[in-house]
Amino acid sequence: MMVSFRDVVGTTLVAGVALFITFAPVAAEEVKQTSVQTSKRPAVEKKAHRLVLQVNTNEPGTMNLALNNATNVAQYYQERGEKVEIEIVTFGPGLNMLRDDTSPVKARIKAIAASTPGISFKACGNTQGNMSKAENKDISLIPEAVVVKSGVVYVMELQERGWTYVRP
Repeated sequence: MMVSFRDVVGTTLVAGVALFITFAPVAAEEVKQTSVQTSKRPAVEKKAHRLVLQVNTNEPGTMNLALNNATNVAQYYQERGEKVEIEIVTFGPGLNMLRDDTSPVKARIKAIAASTPGISFKACGNTQGNMSKAENKDISLIPEAVVVKSGVVYVMELQERGWTYVRP
């Protein structure tokens, strides 16, 4: 008995159509169940965003750029209804940003701290101590500043915990 190519294709086509007719409604029902199950899932809480900005120069332009970055990021996520934490960390010559006697941006920092609690300011304790010795006086910081032992180590540890690092 000889089977032609046309017979094989025809038989295969008939079998395929029969399978489709049999299983298509089952597949459609599975899709419906999946979409219903998906809609019943609890809403996933939005991830908190965390940004660390480094200031290590005594340049008013860099200080203002860091403050611009911080306020822009805070505003962006506030408009989206998402949480954000921003830490501006100063060390080396950048500590002048948070010094009470030398900060060219202390009025702006005061206003930002009052209006945007998600932005905080950290000062390197090592730098503060070294400046104190070099200038033979206590180095006082603005009230919004919090001292950390080492600014560089603090930035590093935040990055190790998943914070996004930006140097303006």
